[in-house]
Amino acid sequence: MTAWQWVKLVGNFLNLTTVAGLLVGVVGRARFSRGPRGLFFANGYKLGFPVAGAFTIGNVVLSKHERSYFDNPALVRHEERHSWQYFCLIGLPMLPLYVVAVVVSFLLTGDPASRNPFERLADLKEGGYVERPIQPIGKTVTQAFSVLKSRPKGP
Repeated sequence: MTAWQWVKLVGNFLNLTTVAGLLVGVVGRARFSRGPRGLFFANGYKLGFPVAGAFTIGNVVLSKHERSYFDNPALVRHEERHSWQYFCLIGLPMLPLYVVAVVVSFLLTGDPASRNPFERLADLKEGGYVERPIQPIGKTVTQAFSVLKSRPKGP
């Protein structure tokens, strides 16, 4: 690890985001392992929220997938950039800001990542995202409701 990665590791422990990430992993019954660059991997995360292949809280990268999911160096770089975002925003304030960014991106494009500055700064492509163009809000609303209407009903 570089000196800056040590600073981020310690900083994200002090701002409590890594501690929060570890707690979320424990609640989600994940298996923990050390990753590169000061990251911790929490694989086999069992909770259904958030709906993502992986998500980062502090220096903890949580995923419902197995450890091999992180064999992709581009994905690890993407998630590490999110850990830097927690460090730069002094911790947990990133969570509500991220939620706002998801909503704005969804309203603009129908996609939670395309215009989300956190995902863009972490590199959309390395995170496995496809950039969607801005579209009229009416189209976004229509798409959202058509998805809801097409979901199966009943038990």
